[in-house]
Amino acid sequence: MSITEQQRRKLKKLVHHLKPVVIIGQKGLSEGVLNEIDIAMDSHELIKIKLSSGDRDDRQAMIDSICEQTDAEFIHSIGHIAALYRRHPKKPKIAIGS
Repeated sequence: MSITEQQRRKLKKLVHHLKPVVIIGQKGLSEGVLNEIDIAMDSHELIKIKLSSGDRDDRQAMIDSICEQTDAEFIHSIGHIAALYRRHPKKPKIAIGS
């Protein structure tokens, strides 16, 4: 599922006040962390993740890997915080329009 720029802007407004629900430490992305992200996406649809890894390129590579493995949409990132969205297949909670 690909989201439009208008939907992305709406999601940015909604995610602004949220706190990170998953924190990825220095050891990086593991199967357990991916499972936690998957559970959080099912529960909330729109989440923030804190990435404590080194440089910008490493963080972006980790975000890309998370999005690919969880079928999530990358919304935006600022510093060490990334926002991701994945619509719940049966019970969507966030109406982002078409």
